[in-house]
Amino acid sequence: MNEASEPGAINVVVVDDHAIFRSGLKSDLDSRLRVVGEAATVEEAVRAVHELRPAVVLLDVHLPGGRGGGGAEVLAQCAGLLADVRFLALSVSDAAEDVVTVIRAGARGYITKSASGREISDAVSRVAGGDAVFSPRLAGFVLDAFGTQAAVSADEELDLLSARELEVMRLIARGYSYKEVAKDLFISVKTVESHVSSVLRKLQLSNRHELTRWAVDRRIL
Repeated sequence: MNEASEPGAINVVVVDDHAIFRSGLKSDLDSRLRVVGEAATVEEAVRAVHELRPAVVLLDVHLPGGRGGGGAEVLAQCAGLLADVRFLALSVSDAAEDVVTVIRAGARGYITKSASGREISDAVSRVAGGDAVFSPRLAGFVLDAFGTQAAVSADEELDLLSARELEVMRLIARGYSYKEVAKDLFISVKTVESHVSSVLRKLQLSNRHELTRWAVDRRIL
């Protein structure tokens, strides 16, 4: 456990088969997060998630144990907890196959191990809040994969959105933070929040994760 964590910190389980990486990662995470458990194999990860019920699991894609399914297998065995426990894939791999596999299995995002401790902490915080977090490049992999499925026409739904709401929707669906959207569009964070609320209401969605799925299915990222 990170004794430097602040009150109300987000409980996290770190899953990676390299002890040195887990140790280094824990020391780099900021005080918003509290590491309550670790795991190195599929079996250990499933057990830790069920016993500890963390807010977020930092999950490596390639793990030993189980039936050889790695991080996706962990997600499958924890499917009943996905409404309360959120998974953020953290891997050295940026291969399209790895990204799509864990997103399909239920992960809320995917970032690479080249990210800094601050970037990972920010990603965990956003995932805990219901966001989908992955870089624009990785989002492209997801878009390509889900775009192969039959897409429902979005014309009527898009007509419900104003031009500004459409701009905000696209950036939010790509994983941008409210602050990043505000900076990109030269508007205030409060205005972004207002637009996001309006978009979610008009499209009858509950959170940013659903919004990303909605946009990916319709190939409008």
